[in-house]
Amino acid sequence: MNEDTRLRDGLAARASPSGSAVAGAESGVYAALDLGTNNCRLLIACPSGDGFRVVDSFSRIIRLGEGISATGSISEAAIDRAIAALSICSDKIRYRKARRLRLIATEACRAAANADSFRDKVTKETGIKLEVIDRETEATLAVIGCSPLLDPKGRGAILFDIGGGSTELVRIERDPGQENAVPRIKAWMSIPLGVVTIAEHFGGKDVTAKSYARMVAEVAQHVTPFAAEHGADLRDMHLLGTSGTVTTLAGVFLNLQRYERRRIDGIWMNNSDVTTVIQRLLGMSYQERANNNCISLERADLVLAGCAILDAIRDAFPLPRLRVADRGLREGMLVEMMREDGALRSC
Repeated sequence: MNEDTRLRDGLAARASPSGSAVAGAESGVYAALDLGTNNCRLLIACPSGDGFRVVDSFSRIIRLGEGISATGSISEAAIDRAIAALSICSDKIRYRKARRLRLIATEACRAAANADSFRDKVTKETGIKLEVIDRETEATLAVIGCSPLLDPKGRGAILFDIGGGSTELVRIERDPGQENAVPRIKAWMSIPLGVVTIAEHFGGKDVTAKSYARMVAEVAQHVTPFAAEHGADLRDMHLLGTSGTVTTLAGVFLNLQRYERRRIDGIWMNNSDVTTVIQRLLGMSYQERANNNCISLERADLVLAGCAILDAIRDAFPLPRLRVADRGLREGMLVEMMREDGALRSC
């Protein structure tokens, strides 16, 4: 029995002691769950042409990694928040009769001393069996999920995924004359710094110009060596960012009254636009950030930590344009599963 079947059957058994909920096994519905250091995200979809059609989704900030850098363990409060969110995800997966699942956890579960007991509790209480992926897999899934947003006329991109507990950087390129080809990973790196870890170390509420500069310098220590080795010849390339940081920046840039994914996903921002928005955020108080509908209380103490990571990346890779992706690991998992099944057809 393969891992996907075990996951599906575990959820089905929780829904029905007799296991009759497995009747949806051939429904052609796929589910991808990403339990990150800061967020819990679920996407349920079925194949449609060369891509997929979303039938359900869920996203909640749970701060699973809160305090791990200080204590080394996931706190009881964070476990409770995660269980509550994952229970909703489990219900949605069963209701939609998803037949193929991939349910992953990232940096918090890689780093925490009590990660195994946490995962056991998740399985017991929600039926979800989490797969802890390594950083290379995380980077690869981000590439699969975001590559449709590469400039079709460009050569490639420096893709970055700013998470809660880690940040992935990937140089991706197309072969010359192969504009429609799947881009190849030329180099990648992952650093154990994300918005939660940076904000906890330097402070996220009252950020001064000095503390912000220290954040940027801390990240630069990790990014600069990678750029020295893989940052040459950036001709016809652009930045491609996937994270709450860049989608928040785009929302503030557009002065949206509320977040709208359709206006954010795929938007281009010039380097000067990014600088202007970051300076605007640095000029806000914590309460002003919390009152902004595109930031909100949930991200008000994290957004400048994310901006510092982005600034370190921009300094290392001075490219004129950034494309914003409101997509990433979940989309990458869905596409990968559908490709494996030969299922990319109309559903």
